Amino acid sequence: MRLNVSAPPFSTPRRPAPVVALTAVLVLVAGLLLLWPDRAGAAADPLISRDRPTTASSSESSALGPSNAVDASATTRWASTEGKDPQWIQVDLGASADVTRVTLSWEAAYAKAYRVEISADGTTWTRLAGESAGNGGTDDWTGLSGKGRYVRVYGTARGTSYGYSLYDLSVYGSLGGGTPPSGTFTVVAAGDIAAQCTAAGSSCAHPKTAALAQKIDPRFYLTMGDNQYDDARIADYRAYYDKTWGAFKAKTHPVPGNHETYDPAGSLSGYKQYFGAIAYPQGKSYYSYDEGNWHFIALDSNSFDQSAQIDWLKSDLARNSKGCIAAYWHHPLYSSGGHGNDPVSKPVWKLLYGAGADLVLNGHDHHYERFAPQDPDGKATAKGIVEIVGGMGGAEPYPIEQVQPNSQKRISGEYGVLKLDLNATGYTWSYVGTDGQVKDSAPNYTCH
Repeated sequence: MRLNVSAPPFSTPRRPAPVVALTAVLVLVAGLLLLWPDRAGAAADPLISRDRPTTASSSESSALGPSNAVDASATTRWASTEGKDPQWIQVDLGASADVTRVTLSWEAAYAKAYRVEISADGTTWTRLAGESAGNGGTDDWTGLSGKGRYVRVYGTARGTSYGYSLYDLSVYGSLGGGTPPSGTFTVVAAGDIAAQCTAAGSSCAHPKTAALAQKIDPRFYLTMGDNQYDDARIADYRAYYDKTWGAFKAKTHPVPGNHETYDPAGSLSGYKQYFGAIAYPQGKSYYSYDEGNWHFIALDSNSFDQSAQIDWLKSDLARNSKGCIAAYWHHPLYSSGGHGNDPVSKPVWKLLYGAGADLVLNGHDHHYERFAPQDPDGKATAKGIVEIVGGMGGAEPYPIEQVQPNSQKRISGEYGVLKLDLNATGYTWSYVGTDGQVKDSAPNYTCH
């Protein structure tokens, strides 16, 4: 059922009406609730679309991207390209959900005809609701019954000569057929970040990835090395990285890359001076910490050939009591990019695999890539580690050169960040571009 409100959404409150008029309004509302009894309980449905990854068929501009429709802001909106039908916007709920309600708050450019659809895989869609004579305002679809991970609004006829524009797309229901998983939190990650450029340069990417990362507002941030180019001097950190990703330095857990070793003042000198105890919380360039049921291990792949770090890792894994393990460093064992596979990581992989680790994050190659679970020898196995290469934080992109076995998805040339959604028993993630659109969504994994 639908409640159409003729006043524009989020309008400025008006002066109080006379008592008689107010009484009439209350009588009308009561009558609506009697006609539509399911509306009385609609407010109890949990909101499950807030700040979830979104994609759209088009956007009028980068300032009017699809993520604006799920950010709960009264002043931001998504707008499609003008004058074209059909157009759509979809939200990734992050897991299969039982959807019971969808509300749409239209801007002046509304849809006269559209469908609300749901999908398990983002490919095959099932109709939840439909409109053929829309008049804008707010459409509130209640009493819905659909199960899937993706919800889409598919516009087939514009109500104006412009495009389609939504202030808000809200989806209500329950994830996984119940309440959201316990211990849920979000982490943003990226590697290969700050080139020697600023926001004044139109081609400078790290200000854009920083703005995206900050908008997501995760529990904390990870960096996978090569945080500052070209040789990571302290002066460059202050001139470039600090102006963008430095805005949330206090919430960042970094690791160094090979460019941090090029500093003329000494290997990792600028890195250590800039991050201080944040990068050396345990007095070394490698460390670990816990969040919820997750154990995070930050490693320095520049010194994997030194026994001190390997011995420390063995001890750290032996002490771990958490059910899920994520490790991150700079040089990937497997990569389809220009640097290719780096065997320096294999001894570390063997230790992590033996401890039942779940996830490894790397940079070095400037592209995005995800791999199916595999063992240290590259054999696909359900017991294996999932590896993600996330080197698209701002440095110049590298092309894909030789696709490796078990590589499931590769993206080069589009800057962005990893948005990791973790809970007490598993995880998933999306690769979000600087335009706010989701470029890739991962499966849901259960921790070993």
